[in-house]
Amino acid sequence: MTFQVTILGSGSALPQPGRHFSSQLLTVEHECFLIDCGEGTQYRLLEQKFRPSRLRAIFISHLHGDHYFGLFGLLNSLSLGSRTEELYLFGPKGLGDIITEVFRHSSTRLSYPLHYHELDADNPGPIWSTSTLTIHTVPLQHRVPCTGFLFREKSKARRIIKEKITLDMTYQHMRMLKEGRDVYDNEGNLLYPYEDYTYAPPKPRSYAYCSDTAYLPELVPYLQDVDMLYHEATFLEDLSERAKKTFHSTAAQAARIAEQARIGKLLIGHLSSRYLDSEASLQEARSIFPNTYMAAEGVTFEVLAQ
Repeated sequence: MTFQVTILGSGSALPQPGRHFSSQLLTVEHECFLIDCGEGTQYRLLEQKFRPSRLRAIFISHLHGDHYFGLFGLLNSLSLGSRTEELYLFGPKGLGDIITEVFRHSSTRLSYPLHYHELDADNPGPIWSTSTLTIHTVPLQHRVPCTGFLFREKSKARRIIKEKITLDMTYQHMRMLKEGRDVYDNEGNLLYPYEDYTYAPPKPRSYAYCSDTAYLPELVPYLQDVDMLYHEATFLEDLSERAKKTFHSTAAQAARIAEQARIGKLLIGHLSSRYLDSEASLQEARSIFPNTYMAAEGVTFEVLAQ
């Protein structure tokens, strides 16, 4: 089943050719989610030939413009497209007030229900659940309240081995087997061991998104054994003091988090506009965590179980 992340924008606060502001499209089976919504995000969705009307929810990490200034236009465009399906929006305190004011002054009336859920950056935990995922917030440390997001695939049922289905096997028997339970008769005799009659389900996959944050070793327990992690890497290690002062991370620091948390694959992005080329950042991270990739514009990454 599909579990993939498409990078729509991976730049930092200042615009630069070839790097757009932060935004990612997460697709899990039939459900589509937007993570951050920097300026121009709806154009990036169109370039990917993705219909924004398919979005079910939007997650905003914090209120710095390069992470949410594209939200107003996208919400308005969905309305102009006559969307009627409800949309869920998760974001920091203050975002709801900002949207209300922008739409009040522009006389904007949405054609669909917008359900806004305010996040508490100081209290990470579960915020939502869908048919395919559970979503938790992750604590980050930035100049304004900021949260990361952890998307975990729900466990699937075991699959019955069709060739082993017998005439005596009832629906109740098959349900128990798919739940990983052995089936016994009324006398306590084992009829169907679930391991002999079912295939094990695929291992649930996971993806974590850590946007703007200072180097934060306390993140490691939240990210333990995640299959794929996006972690900002604004600076190189020679500017670690600059990173600390601005509450950002270096490529090496992102790699240390991935190494300590035993991540499967690391994506880095949000490079400072001073770096016209991303190769130095990529090599710095790979020197610590070899399975690192640049979150390059327009690239889709498959999330694979470790």
